[in-house]
Amino acid sequence: MNDKEKSGFFARLRSRLNKGDSWLTRDIGELVAGKRIDEDTLDELETRLLMADVGVEATTRIIKTLEKKISRKEVNDLDALMRALKSVLLEILEPVQQPLAFENTEKPFVLLVTGVNGVGKTTTIGKLARQLKDDGKNVMLAAGDTFRAAAIEQLQVWGERNDVPVVAQKHGADPAAVVHDAVQTAKSRGSDVLIIDTAGRLHTQAGLMEELKKVRRVIERLMPGAPHETLLVLDATTGQNALNQARQFHAAANVSGLVITKLDGSAKGGILFALAEQMGIPIRYVGIGESAEDLAPFNAEEFVNVLLAHDN
Repeated sequence: MNDKEKSGFFARLRSRLNKGDSWLTRDIGELVAGKRIDEDTLDELETRLLMADVGVEATTRIIKTLEKKISRKEVNDLDALMRALKSVLLEILEPVQQPLAFENTEKPFVLLVTGVNGVGKTTTIGKLARQLKDDGKNVMLAAGDTFRAAAIEQLQVWGERNDVPVVAQKHGADPAAVVHDAVQTAKSRGSDVLIIDTAGRLHTQAGLMEELKKVRRVIERLMPGAPHETLLVLDATTGQNALNQARQFHAAANVSGLVITKLDGSAKGGILFALAEQMGIPIRYVGIGESAEDLAPFNAEEFVNVLLAHDN
């Protein structure tokens, strides 16, 4: 994705996130008009942060940082408050802004994609496959979600649409067997990237989480050091439940990157701060829609600019 496409993506994100206005800074100018930044101002910001799923830990860090700047007379008007707010938001998000580099000495780069049903996991795989192919990479997909026939069919549709081969077996097949076949096939064909779909496991179902561990073991036996990336796809509209999913999946699958989808829904995007503050796992991509162009590498400054932008 080039700079122009990234710029267009975040412009669309702004238009869709809270309908183009800032849930965080909307009306703040009226609250502080004619008076100094005080406790009431911070109380209002704290309430908005908590209601947007920023989480207690990240909210506390933000408010305490602002309190210190106010006490040192570094923040005494609205412009200074906005600068200080942007600074602390970036402090939280910039450490997890780590784009995914599809590079390793041995082919293929194995990407394992996990997440519960309904988060947009298979759609994310299709978008990634399209972008990688557009970048000139030889991509293969593996239909490791054998519990749902629709999941296999959906992945095959994405494969046909992008002219990308899909390794699949029948509904109900052993996922580990599908993955074994896919890794071997990708290696023999010299594929650059192998993206493996997995069943939309509920993070509370221990048996299915064990199945995920088994899939990882199969991959590691065939390619020591793989999977090279384990992406967890999270739905931004689920709020704090996304944080619980991240903890459970990380314990079971050693998650190395996150994809946050559905930022164009009712989400305010605050969950990204909670995830960054409490998990510290790199946020690789954010998604806002159904097309391949609606998935972009996460950019902390662009995202914070979107949150702080308002129309009045």
